[in-house]
Order: sequence, then structure tokens, then C-alpha cells
Amino acid sequence: MAAFNVTVPIAARLFKTSYMRMLVIFLVSGAGANAQTNIDANGKWKIISSGIQVPYMVDELKGLKMGPFVRLADGNILTVDSTRCYVSKDGGDTWDVYPIFPGNEDYLIRPERALIRTKTGVIILAFKNAKNRHWDWQPEIFDSPNAIQPTYTIRSLDEGKTWQDLQILHEDWTGAIRDMIETADGNIIFTSMMMRHDPGRQTVVTYTSMNGGRTWHRSNIIDLGGIGHHGGVSESTLEQLKNSRLWMLFRTNWGQFWEAYSDDEGLTWRDIRATAIPASSAPGLLTRLASGRLMLVWNLRYPEGKNEYPLRGGDNQWSEVPVSNHREELSVAFSDDEGKTWTQPTVLAKTSKAGSWISYPYVFEAHPGELWITTMQGGLRIKLYEKNFI
Repeated sequence: MAAFNVTVPIAARLFKTSYMRMLVIFLVSGAGANAQTNIDANGKWKIISSGIQVPYMVDELKGLKMGPFVRLADGNILTVDSTRCYVSKDGGDTWDVYPIFPGNEDYLIRPERALIRTKTGVIILAFKNAKNRHWDWQPEIFDSPNAIQPTYTIRSLDEGKTWQDLQILHEDWTGAIRDMIETADGNIIFTSMMMRHDPGRQTVVTYTSMNGGRTWHRSNIIDLGGIGHHGGVSESTLEQLKNSRLWMLFRTNWGQFWEAYSDDEGLTWRDIRATAIPASSAPGLLTRLASGRLMLVWNLRYPEGKNEYPLRGGDNQWSEVPVSNHREELSVAFSDDEGKTWTQPTVLAKTSKAGSWISYPYVFEAHPGELWITTMQGGLRIKLYEKNFI
């Protein structure tokens, strides 16, 4: 089970040296370059209609919309796109459509969004508005000083038929909104970003609502420095641990996820440090399954069986350090001990064409142990069963 361990604390100023130490630990543990799954070892792969290769026990959900999805009280499934809400009564084959902004053309929901249905039946959507955006990256100053792409929330009290309480939470450039959870106390927390300047770089924030999405409280800003339009930290995912602490993983350019913890329902984040989870500069998604396990879906730093990948950045434009943007494989791992140790990563999908990407995953547990995984990049639409990967 202990394929890698994520509890190694590392100071931000020493991440270059520390990463090499963590990489050695990871490789020695058996989950590194030479690790093979039983699927890969048996050569049992198939190509689905999109041209993506998946393990033989993974099924394609052809024509399914992209997540995130939520389950309604009557068993139907709901999702959204740029301006509309969709509800399916037949598992995603057909959809009823409801406008989110009827008669208003000032809003366009970006694909990087988060969605939840609370225990009390409130549906909350957090999104960034592509209609109200400005980007003016200036290479000579390593910044986009007037960047704007706001974070919004809106909610529905009638299972997605109508939407209300639209509000803007900040106007700063929001790189992505990736995840939203409800805690055991009934509070709602979602992850967002705020670009900082002089020089330009990305940071992570969360918002917490204690009243079903009517009002929100912003957390402290997690700013670890960096330079570049993809510099800094970004695109986080979070879950509540069984000890009630909140655990957040965020994307970096430093070869692994970094983490932070909150003891006050996401109002403040501390214990910010590197993990030993090797990762490309791409977002992961952390999910609590009905079984109680944690599941992580993400892009490893290197393709399976390799220990290198072409780097980009390091020029203070993309980022201050050269970075792997490997997204040609999407992997999964599971943890039975609250993220302390994980199963060795299993590749869920890989491209047949170099340079094409499978990334930005959404996970929906349609039924206990039945997992739908969709991606923004690559258009992956698959179904798998937890029992086949443990």
C-alpha cells in the first residue's frame, strides 16, 4: 500500500534540493519509473472512439457531457455548461435544459468550475466569467498588471430549474476554480485563485459559506512567490479528513503537489509544504469515495516507465523554473489511511498521439464504487469500478 508518502515537510526556500530527496524516496518505494500495473504488464489496453487508450476494464461513456455532476433528490443527474443547466433522467443519454442567466448575455461560465448539491438540497455553482476578462501580459515587466477574470457564485433552490443570488467574490484574475466540498458541519468550501503582481504570479485562495452559499468568507492567500503567467501555485483540490481537518493539494511548477491544512473550515490555511507526490504542472482532483477511501486523479511528472520529459518555462514568462507539463497520461491512486500512503499509480488513460493532452479531471461517483471520470482537456469520458483498481 505504501507506494509513496505525502507527509514529508519541506521548506519553500529549499524545494530544489528537497525535490531530489523526495524523488529518490518515491523511486525506491516501487512507485516510480519501473512500476507497472497488472493491466499494463498484461498488455490489456483498448482504444476508445476519441483515440485514447484505456485499460480493458474501463468503459467509454460515449457522448457524455463534461462534469462536474451532482445527484438530485429524485435520482436525476445535473451538470452545467457555459450558460445552461442540464438534467438527465436516463444516466446522461438525454438532457432537459434550463437557462442559468435567462435574458442576460453578460455571463459565460468557463469550463474550470465547481458544483455541489448540499445536504439541504441547495445547488451551488462557482465559476469564472469569461465575458468579463482582460489579459495584457507584458513580457518586459513579467506581468499582466490589469488582468481581470472574476470569481462568481450562483445557486439554485429548485434542482436547477431556476438560479438566484448571483454574486462576484473578487475581480482579480482567476486562473481556475477546481473543487467544492461540504464539511461534516454543513459548511461549503471551494477553491479559487487570485493573480498577484510585481511580478505576475498565481496564488490559491478558498471561500467558505456557512449559510448554504448566501454569503462567503475568503481565506488567507497562499502565495509562495514565483514569476510568470503560470508561475506560483494554482488549481487546488481539497477534502475533509476523518479528524475533521481540511487537506488541500495544489499545482506547482516544482515537480510535486504542495499541501496545506485548515482547522477552521477553510478560513485559514497553514502547514504549507511540499508533498512527496510527483506531479506535472497540472491540476489533480482529490475525492472521498463511498468506501471511505481517498482517490487522487492527476498527471504524473513523467510518462510511465520514463524519468524525463521535455520542459518549458524557466524564462520568467511561463514560470521562473523549467517545468514538466506532461499531460499525455492520466493516473489514479487510492489511500486507506487519509493520504499518508497510496497505492502505486495506475494509468487510466493515455494518448495515442504525442503532444495531445488528457488533463483537468472531474470525478463523479454515480453509484458506490462506480466512478465516472471526464476531462476538460482531451475530452475523456470513461467509467470504472473502484474494486478493479484496489
